[in-house]
Amino acid sequence: MPVVLLAGCPDPLANTAGSPPKTSSKATAPPLSAPASVAAQQAQTGANATQPQADAQAAQRAQQIRQLIANAETSYNSGVQNYRAGRLDAARLDFDFAVDALLAGGQDLKAEGPLADEFDHLLNAINALELDALKQGNGLSPKVEEAPLDVAETLTFAPNPELVAKLKTELNLTSDLPLIINDQVAGYINAFAGSENFRRHMAASLQRVGKYRGLIQKVLQEEGVPQDLIYLAVAESGFQPQALNAHSGAGGMWQFMTYTGPQFGLFRNGYFDYRFDPEKSSRAYARYIKELYHQFGDWYLAMASYNWGPGNIQRDVVKTGYADFWEFYKRGLMPAQTRAYVPQILAAILMAKNPERYGLDKLVPSPPVIYDTVHTDYAIDLRLVADVTGSTVQELVELNPAMLRLSTAPDIDFDLHLPPGTKDLYNDRLKDIPEDRRASWRFHVVKEGETLDTIASALHAKPAEIARTNGITAQDPMSVDDELVVPVQSVTGIASPQHYTVRAGDTLVTVADRFNVTTEELRKWNSLTTSSVRPGKTLFVSAPVRLGPSTRARGRVASARRKTSAASTHSAGKATSHATTHTATKPSTAKRSSAKHKAVQ
Repeated sequence: MPVVLLAGCPDPLANTAGSPPKTSSKATAPPLSAPASVAAQQAQTGANATQPQADAQAAQRAQQIRQLIANAETSYNSGVQNYRAGRLDAARLDFDFAVDALLAGGQDLKAEGPLADEFDHLLNAINALELDALKQGNGLSPKVEEAPLDVAETLTFAPNPELVAKLKTELNLTSDLPLIINDQVAGYINAFAGSENFRRHMAASLQRVGKYRGLIQKVLQEEGVPQDLIYLAVAESGFQPQALNAHSGAGGMWQFMTYTGPQFGLFRNGYFDYRFDPEKSSRAYARYIKELYHQFGDWYLAMASYNWGPGNIQRDVVKTGYADFWEFYKRGLMPAQTRAYVPQILAAILMAKNPERYGLDKLVPSPPVIYDTVHTDYAIDLRLVADVTGSTVQELVELNPAMLRLSTAPDIDFDLHLPPGTKDLYNDRLKDIPEDRRASWRFHVVKEGETLDTIASALHAKPAEIARTNGITAQDPMSVDDELVVPVQSVTGIASPQHYTVRAGDTLVTVADRFNVTTEELRKWNSLTTSSVRPGKTLFVSAPVRLGPSTRARGRVASARRKTSAASTHSAGKATSHATTHTATKPSTAKRSSAKHKAVQ
């Protein structure tokens, strides 16, 4: 085995895990090869004549690989330091740069042994931090509540005909899915009803499903899947779009593996992971569960296959001659998790359909998520999107849970979700911002009392550049409600810092003043109960933004976890992440808007 080249770097969290890089693709650029003229000479004079050139190329390639690895290690180590110090925005950028340094290096990561080892070790090391951040919900990733169903998978229930009969009379059994109440289902209903932990999970699930019920039901209807199979998500994720299994790497509301997702359109790269997109992942789930139903002719076996894999279920069908879940259950042919999976889901369905029986009828479901959609194939920073739509970055992140960075990808198609009613505003206000500047430039509507200097200071721009870009002169000065295009010099810096490390002499008032926020906002964002802050403490100085998780290590498939096809296993699609730096070009002068083009603030 080759030596692991990151061994000298600090192991991020040897026994924990965490969140931010965002690129899981491998570069597709070919390895360096000899020019055509060299190849022609080689054909004429033989291999010996080109040996010096080949040696020189090999030495050059080795030096390039060493430099790529050194650059990646530098960014990675900086990210670890920033992560431990609480500078999470900076850590996220460092991890991105570390991976992009390898992806954009023009080398074939699969062909170069040392480079492949470096890439794999880098992803594993960052993955450890990703999963740690996921558990903590510390700003790199949202905190995701774990479904408590796994802890109940080893329960067994003695026959209880009285309980079964009682539940059959009390519960509503109307469904487009065949429902059954037997000893196992009744046992789980009884166990869940008596478990405060599960009832809390069930309540949170039924509250969250309000956001997505209409969307999922529409997809299930279009795909010909029973509506009650919406509740399979109670077991999988509790309707959390960004749920991530720390052991298997399964992700999203329906818990697809990275190598299964692409079969159903759930692609991922360094900028987004469609497993976390509620609409796309629900469509993939509906098509997959329907495919399993067509394979076995039974919805219970389709559910069991979803958990254990269709190849395993098919093997038992061939072995026994039966295509019946309960027959397999009786014979003990499935692992404990799968034996528990189907009766647990049936128990969850029956409880969800009878909320008053279990104290769940007083819940107020979350309002449905609605949005406009614009197609992008260019990089645009979410801060600019927030500017032009009059929204916030946090609102945009919540509407786009599949995004892994605060930017869309250059040259990769992506459907960006906007607050409802803002699509026209988005298109109108972006027309004066060059496409290759949308990853860094900003947009601003002039407010009463603002000057070029205050706007430039707030957005990290230069007053003269703002004036030149917008045609502001002494004869044509800036006015209130003017819509300004703001050229920002750095394409990689953080335009609005999210964190600040308290220095000696700082108070909550001075920090609030420094970042133009209120002390009440600082208390809310940082859960502070007093006005005192100690030096060295890291504070949120803007509303915390929590992007989607992105586990980048190869998924370790648990014994009863997802989800290969019966015939074969498909590897995840590979998309190349582009690390693009734009050189400055002189833009056309943007026109300031008239009063009829006021921003939505």
